[in-house]
Amino acid sequence: MNMRIRPRRLRYGETLRKMVRETRVDPSSLIYPMFVKEGTGIVEEIPTMPGQYRYSIDTMERKLEELLDAGVSSVMFFGIPDHKDEVGSGAYAEDGIVQRAVRLARREFPEMYLITDVCMCEYTSHGHCGVLCGHDVDNDATLKLLAKSALSHVQAGADMVAPSDMMDGRVAAIRDILDENGYKNTPIMSYAVKYASAFYGPFRDAAGSAPAFGDRKSYQMDYHNSREGIKEALLDVQEGADIIMVKPAMSYLDMVAKIKEAVQVPVASYSVSGEYAMIKAGAKLGYIDEEKIICETAASAFRAGCDIYLTYFAKEIAQYMQEGKIG
Repeated sequence: MNMRIRPRRLRYGETLRKMVRETRVDPSSLIYPMFVKEGTGIVEEIPTMPGQYRYSIDTMERKLEELLDAGVSSVMFFGIPDHKDEVGSGAYAEDGIVQRAVRLARREFPEMYLITDVCMCEYTSHGHCGVLCGHDVDNDATLKLLAKSALSHVQAGADMVAPSDMMDGRVAAIRDILDENGYKNTPIMSYAVKYASAFYGPFRDAAGSAPAFGDRKSYQMDYHNSREGIKEALLDVQEGADIIMVKPAMSYLDMVAKIKEAVQVPVASYSVSGEYAMIKAGAKLGYIDEEKIICETAASAFRAGCDIYLTYFAKEIAQYMQEGKIG
């Protein structure tokens, strides 16, 4: 048969397949989400996320060393305080759990890039992402506290802040307060395209951040919508966001691709707790090959347009990259 064009020609042999690979990834693109809590000597496995742990500040050092050894140099801290109140004061306290974790990590691991999640849900007694007016989250009143939280994180030594609350105007509020205090070069990675998703279930168990009543659909996005996500991303870029995040990853890669086309800043995606739990559960039952699924889901995110990938499998993916199984 006379066929001049044969796509299979470029699939013969591992060397050639790697040579013509369209999507290339590197451990520097990975961020590991890390839970830190009050106390000492704590390495507490999260029941709904087997293999993931809550750490106290004194034990998190071993995990940071593991990550660095694997080639992962970026982490995002999520705090779990002992005390919660109506206004989430632990989020912006000078001696808050995240602030102390950042100070220690900055001192002991100067080579690590430290990012902090900026939100109120882990710190409020009601579990919502802002202060309440009745049973509604007061958007504008919340902005001041989010900005105050972000500033406290940067003052403690954070390299980047990542607001995840989905309040309107929070990127501008954070940009203004950082600039006013001399942190003009501190970037903001905005959870701009964050959907109200059932994939967050295990995280809420891990962080103790489930809302005490209602849900978060008045501020997180309806998962039926895509144009709304583009609008959110463009607004946040106008307000000063340096990186735009899409969350979750697995079921929202169409949004990663659309946002990549719409904005001129790097795009991140967060492979969330539910995605992690599904892979671990499927692998435990013998239904899937865990290693291959981890590689495939990560590659799919980068293929869709991710520049940055937040994942609980960061250490494993970095190892697979070094072994040539992905990237």
